[in-house]
Amino acid sequence: MGGSQGSQGLVGCTPFRLRGSGGTMLRILFLTLCGLLTRTRADPGALLRLGTDIMNHEVQSALDESHILEKMAAEAGKKRPGMKPIKGITNLKVKDVQLPVITLNFIPGVGIFQCVSTGMTITGKSFMGGNMEIILVLNITATNRLLQDEASGLPVFKSEGCEVILVSMKTKLPSSMPPKVVNKLLDSTLRKVLPTLLCPAIDAVLVYVNRKWANLSVPTPMGQMGSVKYVLTSVPTTTASYFQVDFSPVVQLQEGTAIQLAEAGEALELPEGYAEGSSQLLLSATLLTAELALLQKSFNVNVQDKTIGELPSQTTETLAGFIPEVAEAYPKPKPLVTQIRINKPPRVTMKTGKSLLHLHGTLEMFAARRRHKAPVSLFRLETHFNLKIQYSVHENRLQMATSLDRLLSLSRVSSSIGAFREKGLTGLITDYLQEAYVPVINDLLQVGLPLPDLLDMNYNLAELDIVENALVLDLKLD
Repeated sequence: MGGSQGSQGLVGCTPFRLRGSGGTMLRILFLTLCGLLTRTRADPGALLRLGTDIMNHEVQSALDESHILEKMAAEAGKKRPGMKPIKGITNLKVKDVQLPVITLNFIPGVGIFQCVSTGMTITGKSFMGGNMEIILVLNITATNRLLQDEASGLPVFKSEGCEVILVSMKTKLPSSMPPKVVNKLLDSTLRKVLPTLLCPAIDAVLVYVNRKWANLSVPTPMGQMGSVKYVLTSVPTTTASYFQVDFSPVVQLQEGTAIQLAEAGEALELPEGYAEGSSQLLLSATLLTAELALLQKSFNVNVQDKTIGELPSQTTETLAGFIPEVAEAYPKPKPLVTQIRINKPPRVTMKTGKSLLHLHGTLEMFAARRRHKAPVSLFRLETHFNLKIQYSVHENRLQMATSLDRLLSLSRVSSSIGAFREKGLTGLITDYLQEAYVPVINDLLQVGLPLPDLLDMNYNLAELDIVENALVLDLKLD
């Protein structure tokens, strides 16, 4: 057996670069335009930055799921329209396809430059008789342009400019064949044949990646209250470090009425300091406010239990300790019934490290009477209070747990027991909200807020950070 030696093992791809002074200026122009586009957007919804970590993972997963290289290897020996035979070889077979190594580089304003490094062995019968074997190491390169599908509105990758670069070739030939002549022939022929054989792999892999955007167009329910759908604001933008996908979410009540997101004063911006190549999802406070508006009616609560948490028994006798006039009106203790009504949409605010849920409404206390008789209103107070929010992710939904932050105001609207100082009730109402009302709200919030369903993203591992007017999920891989 004779043969020629080539370099062995996979060879990494050379990253894409714009060359020359003109290329440098073009690259700067791309980055400047992308930066301006990002800064001038003031849409209040959400934005997603996809870095090389997520994109590498998704493309590699798609390549593994599709088994496309193995499938093409199995089909290589079959005659198909448009497929040219390799001159000098019959009974062609492809085997030993090496595990591909994928390299991605972002092209500003375009998409991704993708290189798949792999190796394989081609076997067959030579035209001079005897078995021959060709061991190849090669790179498949293409530009994956990121577009927005006109019909669905979803992001979509489209491949263009595919090339197959032969990195090395090692042949095992019958001793009767002149190696130099055969290698020259094979080198020339393989460069023509391999793109037809392998470039469809890039398109096939992108089909799998594109499928992972499909669920974005499907509204995600929030219990029985309504749904949230993440709609693209515009064509995703590409910088040298990441894709940015801007969303204008549609928050809709069950009966079909859409809840309008409030106008944002400033464009959403991710803070600096995240690792190069990492990915983040940013959710605006206005989006969370709109989503919680779906639950507003459920925030109206009636509390009738005599014992609430660690509070004393809730009766007119307890209330008389704060308002003596109650004892005169009800010498015999009566159970208290409390109604809390939220009459303005809940509002979420965020400052660095802290997020609050603002609730405006009324708190009315009643004295219960015998069965079948309506309770009697003692007083009704206008109130404004804040709940401190802690965020987490469970089962790919954003979870919120609250605790009372401050009771900001109390003002008397009506009273059947005469005038009294509302401030005297501050301690009682504060304890009442924390012990009786907050647990009900936390139960309601267990429904969770939907996150964008795309790329089979696992949000459960994300690290959460509260920044100015937004919540950032720093996305992590499994």
